[in-house]
Amino acid sequence: MDSNALKAFITIVDQGSFSEAAEMLHLTQPAISKRLAALENQLGTTLVDRSHRQIRLTDSGARLLPHARKILDEIHNARIALSPDSGLIEGELQIIASHHIGLHHLPNWLRRFKREYPQVAINLQFMESDAAYEQMRKRNAELAFVTLSDSMVPGFDVFAHWPDHMAFVVGADHPLALLEGPKLADLANHPALLPDTSTSTYRVISRLFLEKNLPLHPQMPTNYLETLKMMTSVGLGWSVLPLRMVDGSLKVLEGVLATETEAEHRVSRVLGAIGLTGRQPGNAAKALLSIVQEEEEGSA
Repeated sequence: MDSNALKAFITIVDQGSFSEAAEMLHLTQPAISKRLAALENQLGTTLVDRSHRQIRLTDSGARLLPHARKILDEIHNARIALSPDSGLIEGELQIIASHHIGLHHLPNWLRRFKREYPQVAINLQFMESDAAYEQMRKRNAELAFVTLSDSMVPGFDVFAHWPDHMAFVVGADHPLALLEGPKLADLANHPALLPDTSTSTYRVISRLFLEKNLPLHPQMPTNYLETLKMMTSVGLGWSVLPLRMVDGSLKVLEGVLATETEAEHRVSRVLGAIGLTGRQPGNAAKALLSIVQEEEEGSA
């Protein structure tokens, strides 16, 4: 099968439109339609139902799709295996990052990466972790930097990971800021400013309150931690934020999780770099991963 025809087929499916697929592949719409028609003629079956306004796969198309992705992955892997071992790192690197990683980790990585590998053009997208997984499955990026969790969808390899330590925080004028060593029971009396219930951070905090049989009162959930920080700093409630985000606008509530027999332990989550299982990272991606590991180990 012609790889360009397979790429056209996959892009039409992923974009849900012939015109958008043509734009992504820098082709005319007749050209991309011709590639799909040639593939269908070769296979002797219709792959895409064109009778509806929205793109729909036929049964044959649905069966072909995972194989088409694997074929293009193997072509990608073959190109990497056959590339000259010259040490030259160039080309384009497509990556995805969560907003928090993009603001608080990515700048140091990219500053060093651009200094050491100026021939690489970086194509960067910012999005939430769930959206990142979907874009990775569509092969729209080579690496994604996201929050990892036990519920992470299958089909991905973790290339690097590091802890992101967090703390209970309030604004300086919040009533909890005046308490000496507040506990979870004290926090239960005030609104909580937390990410959406689907996030690993929310699940960790929710579990802590459930174990103590305490109510949790989440208000105005958002996955933008900078927004949570702002709302916390003006006294709208308490939150749990990464330590590297804490500044003079916030007060850390020490000892919230300490008991008479156990010292304080901090809430923590894990951030990391993922790639698709079975799809080898290229030289530029490997170079960036090396920098990420060195930078995060150095700041741990």
